[in-house]
Formats: sequence, structure tokens, C-alpha cells
Amino acid sequence: MNIRKGSPEDMKSVLELIRELAIFEKEPDAVVITEEDLIRDGFGEKPLFHVFVAEIENKEKLKEIVGIALYYYRYSTWKGKTIHLEDLIVKEKMRGTGLGSALYSEIMKQGKKDNVRRIEWNVLDWNTPAVNFYENSGAKVLEEWRVVQMDEAGINSFLQKL
Repeated sequence: MNIRKGSPEDMKSVLELIRELAIFEKEPDAVVITEEDLIRDGFGEKPLFHVFVAEIENKEKLKEIVGIALYYYRYSTWKGKTIHLEDLIVKEKMRGTGLGSALYSEIMKQGKKDNVRRIEWNVLDWNTPAVNFYENSGAKVLEEWRVVQMDEAGINSFLQKL
């Protein structure tokens, strides 16, 4: 297994993993981004995200991306620069191999290198293996906080009322 920074050429595989995660999270039709969106947004003049990819050599001796950790920087009024881990995805066939732990460790190393004061992410409450993994690693799962989102339809509806 090799973990490295992702490149534009990896975005087709990254998008496949994002779609696999959407299926796992019971939202198979929620992914609307394209490979072109990922290339533009992650590798332009001002990248909106960064990604680590985990690759292995498959049966045909070709390199195959089997996991990703996609993150971006945020700013906390209490802590300063932070990292938001948007997604840590491991192909189903590779779960339980230590690949997720390796990607998670890479994010923690990046946070240390960047001198961030916090790394944060969301986890679904029904994803018990992930919750247990994070808690066992020393992370705090904040039960009292709620994720708030406004989707595109909600934004449009809100703005129409102004």
C-alpha cells in the first residue's frame, strides 16, 4: 500500500469512491459533482481541497486507488487554523486491512505539520465501527452539536423571501 497526495489524474477514481460512500450512506443519488469539478476545485490556482490517496497493486499488477482522505482548511474563531476532514473512504473490499487507519494517520500528520489546533469531521451516528474507531483513537464525538445544512433549494427559497 502506498499513500500519497492525489493528482488530477486520480480524480476519476476519487469520484468512484465518493459514489461508493454515497451508496454506503444510503444516498446513492446525492452525488452531483463530476471529475471535471474535482480537477478544477482541487488543482486550480486556489485549491478548495486536498486529498491523500491510498493505492495498491491489483491482480493485473496495475496501481488501483482503494481509499482517500479528502480535507480542506477552515478557520475557527476560537482555535485559528483547523483542518476539516470531509471524507475518509475505503473501498469495501479493503475495509479491515488497516488502510483506513493509515489514511487517518496521514491526516493527523498533516495537521501536526501545518500546526493546526483542531482537526474535525462528521460521522453518522449509525456508523458504529467508525464512531468506535474515532473514540478509541482519542477523538471526541460531540453528541450535543448538530450539523446544520442549507441545500441549493433551501438557499433559493430563502433568498426569494428577502
